[in-house]
Amino acid sequence: MMDIKANMQAVKENIAQAAKVAGKKAEDIQLIAVSKTVDEERIKAVAETGHLSFGENYVQEFIEKYANLPEFEWHFIGQLQTNKVKYIVKKASLIHTLDRPSLAKELDKRYRALNLQVRTLIQVNIGQEAQKGGIAPDAVESFIDQCKSYSGIAICGLMCIPPYQVNPEDGRVYFERMRNLYDRLNAKGYQLTKLSMGMSADYALAIEEGANIVRVGSAIFGAR
Repeated sequence: MMDIKANMQAVKENIAQAAKVAGKKAEDIQLIAVSKTVDEERIKAVAETGHLSFGENYVQEFIEKYANLPEFEWHFIGQLQTNKVKYIVKKASLIHTLDRPSLAKELDKRYRALNLQVRTLIQVNIGQEAQKGGIAPDAVESFIDQCKSYSGIAICGLMCIPPYQVNPEDGRVYFERMRNLYDRLNAKGYQLTKLSMGMSADYALAIEEGANIVRVGSAIFGAR
């Protein structure tokens, strides 16, 4: 467990350094510890450092950990099937992966029935990769406009998973494109506040390019 605590310290130091490069403070950046396939003992070790925000990719694992560790803040960061939405209603602090109209419709139906709003990010397929989910960059604005009719959804920002790069620095261009898209939308009055991008290999680069949420797993918990 000492390794996890040392890893957390290193990640926090890297975040602070990257935030400084971006002209921000470390506290401006939200760290989500990605805990998929990680046992609860190791999650608790992270919590002992004072960090209480975790991200899960799979619905079954998400609801089990939420049930056992309800005092933590849980984010859903994986692809979400419409038929699984009902299981995470009222449990996810933020859903990072709103990626298609059918999912928006289902989220709205479930939350509107409870007179609630779910906080979401739109997943953008910034590399326009056929095998990945997400809204095409040039379709994001129209998708937000479509979602305005859904009172059960609050769109807070954007998220991406850029194409894999052997050299993480080569992925910087995708973070730049995301920040530019985010800035353009805000210039048009969309009032987005969250830009979720960057994982263990590249979160410092993402922060330098404008991310204010990073999703870090193996750099904290070790290899899966």
